[in-house]
Amino acid sequence: MLTTIFSILLQITTPTTTPTDTPVETLPAPAESLSLFDMVTKGGVIMIPIALLGFIATYFFIERWLYLRQVTREKKEFLSSIKQYLKAGDIKGARMYATQDGSATGKIIQVGVEHIGKPMKEIESLMESAANIEVAEMERNMGYLGIIAGVAPMLGFIGTIGGIIRIFYDISQTDNITIGIIAGGLYEKMITSGAGLFVGVISYCAYHILQQRVNVFTLKMQKDVFEFMRSILTPQQ
Repeated sequence: MLTTIFSILLQITTPTTTPTDTPVETLPAPAESLSLFDMVTKGGVIMIPIALLGFIATYFFIERWLYLRQVTREKKEFLSSIKQYLKAGDIKGARMYATQDGSATGKIIQVGVEHIGKPMKEIESLMESAANIEVAEMERNMGYLGIIAGVAPMLGFIGTIGGIIRIFYDISQTDNITIGIIAGGLYEKMITSGAGLFVGVISYCAYHILQQRVNVFTLKMQKDVFEFMRSILTPQQ
């Protein structure tokens, strides 16, 4: 009897463990997501000129693209029709047809048609000058894209370097060196470098896309001028 009572008392005094007594491991809170707008605003004042350069580059690319699309578009049988007019001796009709075409090639051929009868060297020189003018008009404002491609990344680096200087200045004043302070300020300043590189790459690609289109037109224009000069030299063919 005493043994039974003793065992009951022992069970009462012995602490029992429950699932709630097990320490719960606390998990770190999930990192707060950073939106694009937040990233831009955290970049600081230097983001304003970088964004402005991005808008300017976009404007020049669209404006030049539309212009090139307009002046490089000519009628499919343009040169063949000019040669037919010249073969028939209808110089006036050839000049009017070239004027109505409205393309850069049409303007160059128009200069040649207007001076038929003069020495070939003079006609060739006049057409070459007209071609140079048209190419210069195509490349107008494209240089700004090249400038932006070089300036935008440098602005981004300036923003980053300025931010790093500010971080270390604050550390020297507070004598508080922690990973949180350094990393927290550094990632914000690196945003300017990323934005500057992004605008620079876009401007660089836009410049070379437009330049490639001008080069393609220049090659085609040279072939058309060559065929036009041949038609003058051998009008019977």
